[in-house]
Amino acid sequence: MSARRAIRDNALSLFFLALFVLALVGQSIAGFARNNAELADHGRPPLGFGEFVTSSDFLVDVAENWQSEFLQFFLFIAATIWLVQRGSPESKKPGDQGPGSDSDQLVGAHASPDSPRWARAGGWRAAVLGNSLLIVMGAVFALSWFAQSLGGVVVMNEENAMHGAAPIGWLDYVVSPDFWDRTLQNWQSEFLAVGTMVAFSIYLRQRGSAESKPVGAPHHASAVESE
Repeated sequence: MSARRAIRDNALSLFFLALFVLALVGQSIAGFARNNAELADHGRPPLGFGEFVTSSDFLVDVAENWQSEFLQFFLFIAATIWLVQRGSPESKKPGDQGPGSDSDQLVGAHASPDSPRWARAGGWRAAVLGNSLLIVMGAVFALSWFAQSLGGVVVMNEENAMHGAAPIGWLDYVVSPDFWDRTLQNWQSEFLAVGTMVAFSIYLRQRGSAESKPVGAPHHASAVESE
Protein backbone atom coordinates (compact mmCIF):
# COMPACT_ATOMS: atom_id res chain seq x y z
CA MET A 1 0.00 0.00 0.00
CA SER A 2 1.39 3.40 -1.00
CA ALA A 3 1.88 6.17 1.56
CA ARG A 4 -0.72 8.32 -0.21
CA ARG A 5 -3.31 5.54 -0.08
CA ALA A 6 -2.52 4.81 3.56
CA ILE A 7 -3.07 8.47 4.44
CA ARG A 8 -6.30 8.60 2.41
CA ASP A 9 -7.68 5.43 3.99
CA ASN A 10 -6.88 6.65 7.51
CA ALA A 11 -7.47 10.37 7.01
CA LEU A 12 -10.21 10.69 9.64
CA SER A 13 -8.09 9.13 12.40
CA LEU A 14 -4.99 11.08 11.34
CA PHE A 15 -6.94 14.35 11.24
CA PHE A 16 -8.19 13.99 14.78
CA LEU A 17 -4.83 12.70 16.01
CA ALA A 18 -3.19 15.85 14.63
CA LEU A 19 -5.83 18.06 16.26
CA PHE A 20 -5.36 16.21 19.55
CA VAL A 21 -1.58 16.70 19.52
CA LEU A 22 -1.87 20.38 18.59
CA ALA A 23 -4.49 21.00 21.29
CA LEU A 24 -2.44 19.15 23.92
CA VAL A 25 0.68 21.14 23.05
CA GLY A 26 -1.33 24.36 23.14
CA GLN A 27 -2.83 23.43 26.49
CA SER A 28 0.61 22.67 27.91
CA ILE A 29 1.98 26.04 26.79
CA ALA A 30 -1.00 28.02 28.08
CA GLY A 31 -1.09 26.04 31.32
CA PHE A 32 2.65 26.56 31.81
CA ALA A 33 2.24 30.32 31.51
CA ARG A 34 -0.80 30.37 33.82
CA ASN A 35 0.87 28.19 36.44
CA ASN A 36 4.02 30.31 36.59
CA ALA A 37 1.93 33.48 36.82
CA GLU A 38 0.12 32.00 39.83
CA LEU A 39 3.44 30.96 41.40
CA ALA A 40 4.77 34.49 40.93
CA ASP A 41 1.66 35.91 42.62
CA HIS A 42 2.50 33.76 45.67
CA GLY A 43 6.19 34.71 45.63
CA ARG A 44 7.33 31.24 44.55
CA PRO A 45 9.95 30.42 41.88
CA PRO A 46 8.71 29.43 38.41
CA LEU A 47 8.73 25.86 37.11
CA GLY A 48 10.53 24.73 33.98
CA PHE A 49 8.37 23.51 31.10
CA GLY A 50 9.43 19.89 31.65
CA GLU A 51 8.58 20.14 35.33
CA PHE A 52 5.15 21.53 34.53
CA VAL A 53 4.08 18.90 31.98
CA THR A 54 5.03 16.14 34.44
CA SER A 55 3.31 17.86 37.36
CA SER A 56 0.04 16.95 39.04
CA ASP A 57 -1.40 20.31 38.02
CA PHE A 58 -1.09 19.42 34.32
CA LEU A 59 -2.07 15.78 34.87
CA VAL A 60 -5.34 16.63 36.61
CA ASP A 61 -6.45 18.98 33.82
CA VAL A 62 -5.70 16.43 31.09
CA ALA A 63 -7.17 13.44 32.94
CA GLU A 64 -10.28 15.41 33.91
CA ASN A 65 -11.15 15.91 30.24
CA TRP A 66 -10.20 12.40 29.15
CA GLN A 67 -12.34 10.63 31.72
CA SER A 68 -15.46 12.59 30.77
CA GLU A 69 -14.93 11.93 27.06
CA PHE A 70 -14.45 8.20 27.48
CA LEU A 71 -17.39 7.99 29.90
CA GLN A 72 -19.54 9.68 27.26
CA PHE A 73 -18.64 7.11 24.61
CA PHE A 74 -18.84 4.18 27.03
CA LEU A 75 -22.39 5.10 28.01
CA PHE A 76 -23.43 5.92 24.46
CA ILE A 77 -22.14 2.60 23.08
CA ALA A 78 -23.85 0.68 25.91
CA ALA A 79 -27.12 2.62 25.64
CA THR A 80 -27.43 2.09 21.88
CA ILE A 81 -27.48 -1.69 22.40
CA TRP A 82 -30.91 -1.52 24.07
CA LEU A 83 -32.27 2.00 23.52
CA VAL A 84 -33.42 3.48 20.22
CA GLN A 85 -34.34 6.91 18.90
CA ARG A 86 -36.64 6.78 15.91
CA GLY A 87 -35.36 9.00 13.13
CA SER A 88 -31.76 9.32 14.36
CA PRO A 89 -28.84 7.91 12.32
CA GLU A 90 -27.10 7.41 15.67
CA SER A 91 -29.65 4.71 16.57
CA LYS A 92 -30.76 1.32 15.36
CA LYS A 93 -34.33 1.19 14.12
CA PRO A 94 -37.08 0.38 16.65
CA GLY A 95 -37.40 -3.37 17.06
CA ASP A 96 -33.69 -4.05 16.61
CA GLN A 97 -32.82 -3.60 20.30
CA GLY A 98 -30.39 -6.05 21.86
CA PRO A 99 -27.00 -7.57 21.02
CA GLY A 100 -28.24 -9.39 17.91
CA SER A 101 -27.96 -13.04 16.92
CA ASP A 102 -24.75 -14.84 15.97
CA SER A 103 -26.03 -14.80 12.39
CA ASP A 104 -26.48 -11.02 12.46
CA GLN A 105 -23.08 -10.52 14.06
CA LEU A 106 -21.20 -13.00 11.80
CA VAL A 107 -19.93 -15.00 14.78
CA GLY A 108 -18.75 -18.63 14.90
CA ALA A 109 -20.30 -20.75 12.16
CA HIS A 110 -21.81 -17.60 10.64
CA ALA A 111 -18.44 -15.84 10.26
CA SER A 112 -17.06 -15.04 6.81
CA PRO A 113 -13.54 -16.00 5.67
CA ASP A 114 -12.26 -12.46 6.30
CA SER A 115 -13.92 -12.09 9.72
CA PRO A 116 -11.53 -11.51 12.66
CA ARG A 117 -10.01 -14.77 13.90
CA TRP A 118 -11.66 -14.51 17.32
CA ALA A 119 -15.08 -13.98 15.70
CA ARG A 120 -14.59 -17.19 13.70
CA ALA A 121 -13.47 -19.05 16.83
CA GLY A 122 -16.71 -18.40 18.71
CA GLY A 123 -17.02 -19.09 22.45
CA TRP A 124 -15.31 -16.85 24.98
CA ARG A 125 -13.02 -15.30 22.39
CA ALA A 126 -15.97 -14.10 20.32
CA ALA A 127 -17.58 -12.82 23.53
CA VAL A 128 -14.45 -10.82 24.41
CA LEU A 129 -14.17 -9.41 20.88
CA GLY A 130 -17.90 -8.68 20.87
CA ASN A 131 -17.54 -6.50 23.96
CA SER A 132 -14.01 -5.23 23.41
CA LEU A 133 -15.06 -1.68 22.52
CA LEU A 134 -16.96 -1.25 25.79
CA ILE A 135 -14.16 -2.95 27.75
CA VAL A 136 -11.47 -0.62 26.42
CA MET A 137 -13.59 2.54 26.69
CA GLY A 138 -14.54 1.63 30.26
CA ALA A 139 -10.93 0.85 31.19
CA VAL A 140 -9.63 4.15 29.81
CA PHE A 141 -12.39 6.02 31.64
CA ALA A 142 -11.60 4.27 34.94
CA LEU A 143 -7.84 4.88 34.60
CA SER A 144 -8.36 8.53 33.64
CA TRP A 145 -10.76 9.06 36.54
CA PHE A 146 -8.24 7.52 38.94
CA ALA A 147 -5.41 9.62 37.51
CA GLN A 148 -7.56 12.74 37.87
CA SER A 149 -8.25 11.91 41.51
CA LEU A 150 -4.57 11.28 42.28
CA GLY A 151 -3.44 14.46 40.57
CA GLY A 152 -6.29 16.44 42.12
CA VAL A 153 -5.45 15.54 45.69
CA VAL A 154 -1.82 16.56 45.16
CA VAL A 155 -2.88 19.91 43.67
CA MET A 156 -5.37 20.53 46.49
CA ASN A 157 -2.75 19.76 49.13
CA GLU A 158 -0.29 22.13 47.44
CA GLU A 159 -2.95 24.84 47.58
CA ASN A 160 -3.70 23.97 51.21
CA ALA A 161 -0.02 24.28 52.06
CA MET A 162 0.13 27.76 50.47
CA HIS A 163 -2.81 28.84 52.62
CA GLY A 164 -1.63 27.15 55.81
CA ALA A 165 -4.36 24.49 55.77
CA ALA A 166 -3.89 20.83 56.71
CA PRO A 167 -3.45 18.23 53.93
CA ILE A 168 -6.24 15.79 53.12
CA GLY A 169 -6.19 12.15 52.08
CA TRP A 170 -7.23 10.65 48.73
CA LEU A 171 -10.56 9.33 50.02
CA ASP A 172 -11.44 12.69 51.55
CA TYR A 173 -10.69 14.36 48.23
CA VAL A 174 -12.81 12.04 46.04
CA VAL A 175 -15.87 12.74 48.20
CA SER A 176 -15.19 16.46 48.37
CA PRO A 177 -17.27 19.16 46.62
CA ASP A 178 -14.16 20.35 44.76
CA PHE A 179 -13.65 16.97 43.07
CA TRP A 180 -17.29 16.51 42.11
CA ASP A 181 -17.69 20.10 40.97
CA ARG A 182 -14.82 19.62 38.51
CA THR A 183 -16.09 16.19 37.49
CA LEU A 184 -19.79 16.90 37.02
CA GLN A 185 -19.28 20.11 35.07
CA ASN A 186 -17.48 18.00 32.45
CA TRP A 187 -20.00 15.15 32.53
CA GLN A 188 -23.03 17.36 32.00
CA SER A 189 -21.49 19.00 28.94
CA GLU A 190 -20.67 15.62 27.40
CA PHE A 191 -24.17 14.25 28.01
CA LEU A 192 -25.69 17.42 26.52
CA ALA A 193 -23.51 17.12 23.40
CA VAL A 194 -24.46 13.47 22.79
CA GLY A 195 -28.14 14.05 23.47
CA THR A 196 -28.37 17.01 21.14
CA MET A 197 -26.47 15.14 18.40
CA VAL A 198 -29.00 12.29 18.60
CA ALA A 199 -31.98 14.67 18.57
CA PHE A 200 -30.72 17.20 16.00
CA SER A 201 -29.82 14.44 13.53
CA ILE A 202 -33.49 13.44 13.30
CA TYR A 203 -34.43 16.69 11.53
CA LEU A 204 -31.13 18.22 10.41
CA ARG A 205 -28.80 16.95 7.66
CA GLN A 206 -25.21 17.33 6.56
CA ARG A 207 -24.72 16.17 3.01
CA GLY A 208 -21.85 13.71 2.69
CA SER A 209 -21.37 13.06 6.43
CA ALA A 210 -21.49 9.54 7.82
CA GLU A 211 -23.14 11.04 10.91
CA SER A 212 -26.15 12.22 8.92
CA LYS A 213 -28.96 10.53 7.03
CA PRO A 214 -29.21 11.22 3.30
CA VAL A 215 -30.65 14.69 2.69
CA GLY A 216 -33.87 13.30 1.27
CA ALA A 217 -34.42 10.57 3.90
CA PRO A 218 -37.66 10.92 5.89
CA HIS A 219 -37.37 12.42 9.36
CA HIS A 220 -38.77 9.24 10.92
CA ALA A 221 -36.18 6.95 9.27
CA SER A 222 -33.41 5.68 11.57
CA ALA A 223 -29.92 4.60 10.50
CA VAL A 224 -30.69 1.21 8.92
CA GLU A 225 -34.05 2.35 7.54
CA SER A 226 -32.43 5.18 5.57
CA GLU A 227 -29.90 2.94 3.81
